[in-house]
Amino acid sequence: MRLLPHYRQTPPSASGRSRHDPVLALAGAGISGLFAATARRQISPPARRDDTIALTIARRRVVARDQDVVELTLTAAGGGPVPRWYPGAHLDLHLPSGLVRQYSLCGDPAVADAYRIAVRRIPGGGGGSGEVHDALPEGAVVHTHGPRNAFPLTVPGHGSPTRRFRFVAGGIGITPVLPMLRAARRLGVEWSMIYTGRSRDSLPFLDEVAAYGAAVQIRTDDESGLPSAAALLGDCPTGTAVYACGPAPMLSAVRSALAGRDDVELHFERFAAPPVIDGRAFEVTVASTGASIAVAEDETLLGALRRAGVPAPYSCRQGFCGTCRTRVLDGAVEHRDTLLTDPERAVGQMLTCVSRAAGTSRLTLDL
Repeated sequence: MRLLPHYRQTPPSASGRSRHDPVLALAGAGISGLFAATARRQISPPARRDDTIALTIARRRVVARDQDVVELTLTAAGGGPVPRWYPGAHLDLHLPSGLVRQYSLCGDPAVADAYRIAVRRIPGGGGGSGEVHDALPEGAVVHTHGPRNAFPLTVPGHGSPTRRFRFVAGGIGITPVLPMLRAARRLGVEWSMIYTGRSRDSLPFLDEVAAYGAAVQIRTDDESGLPSAAALLGDCPTGTAVYACGPAPMLSAVRSALAGRDDVELHFERFAAPPVIDGRAFEVTVASTGASIAVAEDETLLGALRRAGVPAPYSCRQGFCGTCRTRVLDGAVEHRDTLLTDPERAVGQMLTCVSRAAGTSRLTLDL
């Protein structure tokens, strides 16, 4: 298996920049793409708020029968076209409260004057989904830096040696996959998909997905039980590129099933923070208050700060967006992000969502 993971911890674009996604250009009957599987690219952090684009919520629509997923259509506040995007892209959305959250673009890239996103309500989450559901009526304004792509589609024959697609979507994981289905159909690439979730009522865009016909299998836990890895992957013959997005157990099952298969590419994205691997417990001091906080071996520094009531900003929780960037006043850092440059690290910057104290070092943060 050639593993091409995209936990939303890969850089926003293969060019290593935060400008609008150049990874995948649709032109005529072909797509040219470029994606490196193992390179660690340095990227610039998102621009400051005064460089953002204002977007108006032109339309709201509930797109799951359980009422827990709302679709937003976003247009440029001043009218006209919005920056171009390609399948797999997302928006870093600055909400009126000041929260920044990432939402996959699930519309048609050919639509030049609007974006479409969908947000599932997460009870007890970080507040972003609740704000979108309860406090963003039609006419409200949000901000973004424009599309970024952490889950680029590389098309067989145009940047990928594979010959077919297998799409695996779980619940709200359908959002980045929908534009990929359109691209595959438009280009005549062979593909199949399984769409799974708790029940049909919980699946967003169910009718839109079902319209693709026999290429799509819709399977729900209440009717068929939890799907096995074999059911998720289908035949998956040599030369298949698997694109998977959904909950962590589903992705873990797919990864395990494909271990050792060098004839298959696996691309995946998940929306939750990855677990802490090989962490050591350490302590951190908040400079502004002198408070000392213990960080457990399986806990992120960001999680410990928020547990202690420290108002630490965050967004992606996976080390690529830069929202949680913090200055370290004392102590050595084990950097686990894909964003900061060596000079930035040398002057004491760190990302609290993934990075930790090095060894037994105690960190003092400029918070």
